[in-house]
Amino acid sequence: MAAARQVAGGRALETCGMERILEALKLLLSPGGSGSSSLQITKHDVLLATLKSNLSALEDKLLKDPHWKELKLLRDAVANEAEWPRGSADITWAFTAQTLLLLLCLKETMMRLAAGFNPGKPNPRTPEAAPALSPDTLSVSQQKTVQSVLQFVVTLGVCPYLVPGVGVPLKCRTEFGAVVQDVVCLSAAPSAARRLYTSCSVLLSVAQNAALGSLIFCRHFGDIAAGLCQLGFCPTERKALNPEEEVLTEEERALSREALRDILDQVYQPLAVRELLTLQGGAPQSCTDGKTQVRCRAPAWLRRLCGQLLSERLMRPSGVQAVVRGILEGAGAGAAGGSDAEATAADWKKCDVIAKILSSCPQQSLSPEDYYRDICPQILDLFHFQDKLTARQFQRVATTTFITMSRERPQLAAKYLLQPVLAPLHRCLNTAEIPEGDMVPGTVLVTEEELSRCIEDVFKVYVVGNDPVTVLVDSLLPVLGVLFSLYCFTKQSVSHTRSLCQEILLWILGKLERKKALASLKGFAGLDRSVPSLHSLCHFKAAAQGGIMITIKEAICDEDEDESLYQKVSSEQCQVEHLGDLLSHCQECGLAGDFFILCLKELTQVAVENEAELETEPFSSTSLLELEQHQTLLVEDQERKLLVLQLVAVLCERMSEQIFTNITQVVDFVAATLQRACASLAHQAESSVESQTLSMSMGLVAVMLGGAVELKSSDFAVLKQLVPLLEKVSTTYPDPVIQELAIDLRITISTHGAFTTEAVSVAAQSTLSKKDPEGKREEQQQASHERHCDMSPSHLEQQQSHDMSRQTGLKPNPPLVPPVVREPSITTNQKSGSLTAEQLQEALLSAYDPQIPTRAAALRTLSRWVEQREPKALEVQEKFLKVFLENLEHEDTFVYLSAIQGAALLSDVYPEKILCGLLHQYDAGKDKHTAETRMKVGEVLMRTVRALGDMVSKYREPLIHTFLRGARDPDGAHRASSLSNLGELCQRLDFLLGSVVHEVTACLIAVAKTDPEVQVRRAAIHVIVLLLRGLSQKATEVLKDVLKDLYHLLKHVVRLEPDDVAKLHAQLALEELDEIMRNFLFPPQKLEKKIVVLP
Repeated sequence: MAAARQVAGGRALETCGMERILEALKLLLSPGGSGSSSLQITKHDVLLATLKSNLSALEDKLLKDPHWKELKLLRDAVANEAEWPRGSADITWAFTAQTLLLLLCLKETMMRLAAGFNPGKPNPRTPEAAPALSPDTLSVSQQKTVQSVLQFVVTLGVCPYLVPGVGVPLKCRTEFGAVVQDVVCLSAAPSAARRLYTSCSVLLSVAQNAALGSLIFCRHFGDIAAGLCQLGFCPTERKALNPEEEVLTEEERALSREALRDILDQVYQPLAVRELLTLQGGAPQSCTDGKTQVRCRAPAWLRRLCGQLLSERLMRPSGVQAVVRGILEGAGAGAAGGSDAEATAADWKKCDVIAKILSSCPQQSLSPEDYYRDICPQILDLFHFQDKLTARQFQRVATTTFITMSRERPQLAAKYLLQPVLAPLHRCLNTAEIPEGDMVPGTVLVTEEELSRCIEDVFKVYVVGNDPVTVLVDSLLPVLGVLFSLYCFTKQSVSHTRSLCQEILLWILGKLERKKALASLKGFAGLDRSVPSLHSLCHFKAAAQGGIMITIKEAICDEDEDESLYQKVSSEQCQVEHLGDLLSHCQECGLAGDFFILCLKELTQVAVENEAELETEPFSSTSLLELEQHQTLLVEDQERKLLVLQLVAVLCERMSEQIFTNITQVVDFVAATLQRACASLAHQAESSVESQTLSMSMGLVAVMLGGAVELKSSDFAVLKQLVPLLEKVSTTYPDPVIQELAIDLRITISTHGAFTTEAVSVAAQSTLSKKDPEGKREEQQQASHERHCDMSPSHLEQQQSHDMSRQTGLKPNPPLVPPVVREPSITTNQKSGSLTAEQLQEALLSAYDPQIPTRAAALRTLSRWVEQREPKALEVQEKFLKVFLENLEHEDTFVYLSAIQGAALLSDVYPEKILCGLLHQYDAGKDKHTAETRMKVGEVLMRTVRALGDMVSKYREPLIHTFLRGARDPDGAHRASSLSNLGELCQRLDFLLGSVVHEVTACLIAVAKTDPEVQVRRAAIHVIVLLLRGLSQKATEVLKDVLKDLYHLLKHVVRLEPDDVAKLHAQLALEELDEIMRNFLFPPQKLEKKIVVLP
């Protein structure tokens, strides 16, 4: 009988189709006779009646309809093979059992159809034809039917039998779920555990088909996993006395545990992580009726189990990525970074949660070191995702995890996180040992991809993370020299790495202790050779993809030693300049000011070093090796001195006046200046520069003590370090004025400002006056003086306080010393006619002051009076001219440039009277004036020509004759100056050149062909360039008689001139001439219409 039934079932399996099974499933899901359109709104009795009615309808169909005979035979065959109970007084379980049987029938049918499917070979003539569809494929409507059936099976056969705390209760899901929970009869046979085991087993069996398995696990993986957890791991209340009383056997529990691990390994791992986290416990859930149902806390055994399973997920390959995706995707971001991906990435709390999970060593791991060894490479891989939205989330998680692990286990983080990240930089340190196989010139030590990834990872961890953990800072410290060298290399061209390197360097310099930061800066500058830097055999090189790689340098030949030395010097100079650029971003934090003071102290040390101490013993008692070592030390010492001077020069040029951010830095600056002055006095090396610097620094102290800065008792404690230095200056400096000021400053500091002499206030006011010689501040004070003849002392002190606060960046304060009467300032801007004879006399006397700033300020004041046409100043124009011309002979640039400006302004105002005297002095021989003075007068004449503009035609004859005579002067520099002025003049005369064009051309041809000085020949060719450029299209008319001669001259220079610069000037002139002739021969056509009005 059984054999016959088995044969009939096999025949039915071969003949029954999927459509019939799906039709039966639809019949089970039909609403029934309640009159409602949805089962979700029915109540207990209606739900039970509907389930019973649908079961009866299915049985009638199977018994009476001959078309359903094959399905009935198949169902009976499947039911006979099943070893689980199907009959029950509980209508919900009877319904579930019949549904499970039909699902098994569907699975068997689909597997039979798939096994018998044998698609033919595709026709190559019709490649666009779609491949044949497998007969077991479900349509969209059929998939919806199966999904509805699965939802009923899980709702009626799994969820009601979960113990409290396991999974999400039905009451917290939907209203229909609450109804199901109430209608299930747990007292009827079979038991709840048996029902749960049957449902899970059948669903897993159905899921063996790939199409049905995706539908099951996509929606119901969490409920099935919860059921398997309960079946396999939930502890029983008591041990059964006999096998008949045992609900589940130990074998079934073991099968449940094995099935749980199998499905966890099969499904999408982030989904498994998310469902395990849900099972482990969650926040209170809100039901649809608006009431808040507080979920039961997950049992302890379930929490431990989920923790163990999550740890296993984490320890698997790519487990870190699965955990991160599971948490982030569960938070609202899709697998590819859905619509909420940016919001999720911006939520640092989720990143902190993930970081705590990843940084905690699970119990399954043998040791924390083993765990870090397995996990850290996966964490580093999170930095390198290409998808932008996913990359943003993963990078933030990786950064937070990186910092958390570094804080909790710094030694392991340094070994397994920081060392791999910084390995490319460590590989090229001067302290690293390069393998012999890699020392071949041209060998790539660090590839472009490695270096770019290293810099990007360091930026993400340090700058983006922005958490100065000790181990992070200490790990980056040794490779700062390589980072700075890379930053300098990126400044030479366009590179995406430049901004990253700059941000990293600025971050670490701001987070380091000030002492370590200054030591690093000394290493960058080359002052401290002990700081690790780039290996001498390594150098950076541009890579093919636009990045940078590190390679081994080529060997230097003997012929290339000069080139190598030049590259070394230029590289050091560029590094100093780039260091200045970097420090320009560090002024607010005070680091730039501290480093500037450090350089000043180094400069003082250079000043006090006595070369006599480095003298060697007589050669007779010294070996050649010792002599060579001594010479090497001398060279290194000289290099260090030059480097210090270059550093100070670059910092003075690049830093702004806000470099000092507090009084301590200002006092340190003054102390360094005083120490250098004392050292110069000790070696009898006092110079005008040292004197000016000393006056400025002491004036700065006077300004602070004068009340421009709010001084506290702690500030006076800092100022007291100046007292010994001021005392030394007062006893050793030869200038009595500086001696007296040093004594007064020392007294004021010692008394905390209680006693202040008049000299201190005068010095403060003088310093503020020198700070702004152009006179905005003085103009305001003068206007105030005109309104109030007796300007109040408080106003004076407030003005002084304002200027000092702007200079030092400190907070101004009301004056601490009694106000004094201000001396007249020679740099004041007066209104026209307000200049007094006393002020004029004081300015003229100050123009001969030995102090360079005072003299230059006086000259600029005289120039401004001339520019403003002050009547009293113009009355003594001869005196002004004499003052300007005499100051032209001064060696200081600030002074003679001010004199040149004044003489040019005076010539512009009175060209008839002044210009002739200037031309006579310019035309005088070497016996009357030095070559330098004549050159400076030539600069005055050039500025005068530019200022006169079209009016220069009136003085054409004397100017041209003087410049032509100067072109024959014995001094080559004077000849070049005359030709330069001649070119400037001809450029502005245009048609007014007239008959002198022949003289000018003859002079230029003779000089360009015969002058022995290359500088003069260059000037002659440059005159032609200026002439053609100034005349432009008018050159064909003005130079029509000499244009051919000029062309021949230029061709002669291009062919025969040995100097490349002169050739370049000639080539530029030919290009100008070519453009002029092209426009002359082929004028641009203009589309214009002329309208003539007839009379």
